[in-house]
Amino acid sequence: MVLRWLVLCLPLLAGAALALTAPGAGRRLPPRIAAWMLTLAALVAAGAWVTALAMIGLTFVGQIPEVAEEGRWSPHALAAATPFDWPVAAACALAVPVCAVALTVALWRRVRAIADARRECRDLPTAGDLAVLDDPAPTAFALPGTPGRIVISSGMLRVLTADERRALLAHERTHLRHRHHLFLLALHLAAAVNPLLRPLARAGAFALERWADEQAGATVTDRRLVARAVARAALAAKRAPAAAMAAVGGPVPQRVQALLAPPTPPRRHLAVAFAALMAICCASLALTAHGIDGLFDAARLRR
Repeated sequence: MVLRWLVLCLPLLAGAALALTAPGAGRRLPPRIAAWMLTLAALVAAGAWVTALAMIGLTFVGQIPEVAEEGRWSPHALAAATPFDWPVAAACALAVPVCAVALTVALWRRVRAIADARRECRDLPTAGDLAVLDDPAPTAFALPGTPGRIVISSGMLRVLTADERRALLAHERTHLRHRHHLFLLALHLAAAVNPLLRPLARAGAFALERWADEQAGATVTDRRLVARAVARAALAAKRAPAAAMAAVGGPVPQRVQALLAPPTPPRRHLAVAFAALMAICCASLALTAHGIDGLFDAARLRR
């Protein structure tokens, strides 16, 4: 029975291991690779969480007489075969619609925030992808959409030198070019489904900012210039809209420190090990599904 419990809970255990190890692994990888790996890890862990809850909850739903009658298995045999007490299985069954509601609400809020931000910036004068906001308060952010645009205030333009403005715009253009808002959306939704993934989501958001920092450094061929631009913008800036991606996002001191240090080496062995852990997490779902199917088969044969 203990072994059966372990098999059925394997996706939850693998997902927890992924969530715990991902932030630390992300800090040791180059930002672009880290952003991809952390986002995929969040999706895999959240998917494993919901799927495992649904499969465990199914053992409770299957014990309802009307459901058992329709499926042609014995609810008593199923109850005897499952390693979970009915309160645990019932809680898992109830958790699935709760996760669905949390996912829907988080998606709605995110989409509405982007729509509100674009509506507020719709009438700003633009030059290409750049929109200048006549506001003495320093602010700058990338606003996703079709087309995406960079919003920068007149106050921010006055705070930065010409070279620093060029570095800041390169950072924001990286966000738009690589569609970082989709990465952020995936991280946000994963954390909404499973709050235990919030540290992983924060690590992923930080990796995205570091990705934009490093790409800006490559564009202006001066990583120290980007560090100076990020630091000065952060000291002066006011809060950007929730749906926007700002150069002052994330822990700025850590970003500046990373830009002043040598670039992070690839460490392919770590990326491969991390990918293997995600594959194990996915494979555990198949093993759990097989175990659940075996429970219902046993209950059907005993009838």
